[in-house]
Amino acid sequence: MDLTLLAIVGVLVVVAVSGLSPRLGIAAPLLLVAAGVALSYAPGVPTFEVEPEIILAGVLPPLLYASAVNMPMLDFRRDLKSIGGLSVVVVAGSAVLLGLIFDRIIPDIGLAEGIALGAVLSPTDAVATSIVKRTGVAPRLVTVLEGESMLNDASALVLLRSAIAATGVTVSLGGVAWDFVVAVVGAVAIGWVIGLVSVVVRSRLSDATLNTALSFVVPFAAYAPAEHFGVSGLVAVVTTGLITGYLGPEVLPAQARGAETVNWKTIAFLLEGGVFLLVGLEAPGLVEDFQDGDGEWGTLALATVIAVAVLLAVRVVYVVMLIFGLRQDIEQTERRLPRVDRIAETLGTPRGQQMPERRRKRIEMMVERSRADLAFYKKERLGFRDGAVLTWAGMRGVVTLAAAQTLPSDTPQRPLLILIAFSVAVATLVIQGGTLSWVVRSLGVEADREGQRREELLALGEILNDVASSRCDDAETEGLDGALVDPLVLTETRKQSRPDKFTAWAGTDDETRSERLREYRRLRLAILADQRGALLEARSTGRFDSTVLAAVLSRVDAAEMSLNQIE
Repeated sequence: MDLTLLAIVGVLVVVAVSGLSPRLGIAAPLLLVAAGVALSYAPGVPTFEVEPEIILAGVLPPLLYASAVNMPMLDFRRDLKSIGGLSVVVVAGSAVLLGLIFDRIIPDIGLAEGIALGAVLSPTDAVATSIVKRTGVAPRLVTVLEGESMLNDASALVLLRSAIAATGVTVSLGGVAWDFVVAVVGAVAIGWVIGLVSVVVRSRLSDATLNTALSFVVPFAAYAPAEHFGVSGLVAVVTTGLITGYLGPEVLPAQARGAETVNWKTIAFLLEGGVFLLVGLEAPGLVEDFQDGDGEWGTLALATVIAVAVLLAVRVVYVVMLIFGLRQDIEQTERRLPRVDRIAETLGTPRGQQMPERRRKRIEMMVERSRADLAFYKKERLGFRDGAVLTWAGMRGVVTLAAAQTLPSDTPQRPLLILIAFSVAVATLVIQGGTLSWVVRSLGVEADREGQRREELLALGEILNDVASSRCDDAETEGLDGALVDPLVLTETRKQSRPDKFTAWAGTDDETRSERLREYRRLRLAILADQRGALLEARSTGRFDSTVLAAVLSRVDAAEMSLNQIE
């Protein structure tokens, strides 16, 4: 089959499966793997063996960047301890423990090869996040899972490199730890610089198309130099994404950010779906290689079962310790709160009033942040039921399969090791991924956030309204850039600057308001459909300039999209 035709079929399968997945109640990655296996037996489909570098250097950077750029820096900072522990401690502990076991049960491999395979199996996949999001759990749980899936890929690959380097030689544990620290610190520094430079450069581009096109290069611009200097390219990519996501709203044009969001979401969707489809396409080839190498199915089954059990056990132990540790952190934060209050009181004293304005604002921000963090930790407390979901969500996926194929060709039992990685990934996707939604429902950890969300929307709306009123008051008394402002302009600006300008008429009663807004959307959509039809009819007559018609059509499209933002 022609590769172009196969690519077209692949995209169609990804779209179709992703559309059917919610109706069938089965996670899309599972269906895509099954579809890939079925497609591999279709006439004319070649045997697939994707080079691991294509995944590691071509697919993972944009996927991780897309996740990182949409990760709120505030949430990431608040749960950095949990994310870091799951990404480093659990990965390293799982790899070493599995290495010790594999050294005993798999013939012809040593401890270094065992740890290498353990490192391959240790990182979790982002597919857990997509499943968990649909279950309605607490946003904090989603943040931890998303952050873990962004960072543990890098820590596992660094550990894998060290284990491969240790094959046949003696490498100290301290040396591996030092290599890991250097790889992470160096990558963070490179990612930070690339993130700042990219944001500065893109802030000077007003054209949304050029801006978005440049954003496609950013993850690779962070990955390539990091790998060149021997540090983690994936950590550099995540750092760049976090910096871009944090600074972007301050300096990047709104139109560019909107276009970038849509385009990156599409890219991430196709890449992630395509990778799982490839997993299924590669399956028959992996089995064939295993059989050609006289592989023992008993060893494969034993290693797979033990690996899944050990990965779960290590995760359970760490998550239990994490929940206890987070409780202690809340207590420690509460003990520090009186000191924070004393600092806040100092700001109101004559000594505090004499501080430089910049320093005073920095201290005020620190006080407010400390109080907000404590309120967050108490309100969004993670309990053992959340911990159970966090444990069960530890599925393996694309990184495990790609990393397994980076094992050197002379590695003893290589076909067996690769098939173990494939079996563990598929087993966790089927067993854990297939039951994760049921686990969430059974534990009752769904979070109804609608009331809290509405309150916070109102509070933020008041902030925006106060800012608009203040600026209009200044313009009324002092003018704008030294010139008086027409009173009619001021009146209309005040009305148009209200965040609820489109919905204030609907009232405040939740049930009545919701029904009115539903009717409003339906009527507005009907009107917009009629308007679009009239414009298209006018276009067919040829009486109007096509550029003018396109501009008016884009306004109708924008009005339709704005209806989705009405709360």
